[in-house]
Amino acid sequence: MGAGREVSISLDNVRDKNMMQLRKINTALFPIRYKDKYYSDALASGDFTKLAYYSDICVGSVACRLEKKEGGAVCIYIMTLGVLAPYRGLGIGTKLLNHVLDLCTKQNIKDIYLHVQTSNEDAINFYKKFGFEVTGTIQNYYTNITPPDCYVLTKFISQTKK
Repeated sequence: MGAGREVSISLDNVRDKNMMQLRKINTALFPIRYKDKYYSDALASGDFTKLAYYSDICVGSVACRLEKKEGGAVCIYIMTLGVLAPYRGLGIGTKLLNHVLDLCTKQNIKDIYLHVQTSNEDAINFYKKFGFEVTGTIQNYYTNITPPDCYVLTKFISQTKK
C-alpha cells in the first residue's frame, strides 16, 4: 500500500448468490465443518450476518443466529466471527462486531453471546475489549479439536443512551 492510499473496508449481506464466499471463509478460518443448518440460520438472521471486504476482496465474516428466550425476548448468538490472518489488525473484526452490536442496540436486543475455545486467547481478549465477559465454561463442547472445552462469553447491552 502506497502512502496516502485509502483502503476501504466494506460489509455486504450474505445471500444465496454469495453464500459460497461464507463457506470458503469458514473453511479457511475454522477447524469445524459447518452443516447446512448453520448456513440457513445465517441467512435467516438477515443483517446480522455479513461478509467483510478489504479492497473488494472477501477477507472475513460474522454469522449470527437469532434465538428466542423464555418470555419471548430475542437474543443474538454469534456463531462465527473471523478475519483471514493477513488482514487481522486492520479493524475488520472490530467493524464486523460493532455492526452486530449497533444492530442489537437499534433493535432493542439486550443479550449477545458466543462460544470461544478455552485456548483461543486472542479471541477472548478481542471480545473482552468490547465488554464481553466469561459467563460459563462448557466441557467437551467441541468433538474433533483440542482442547474440547469452550467459554461462554456474554454481553448485556444497555439500551439507555444519554
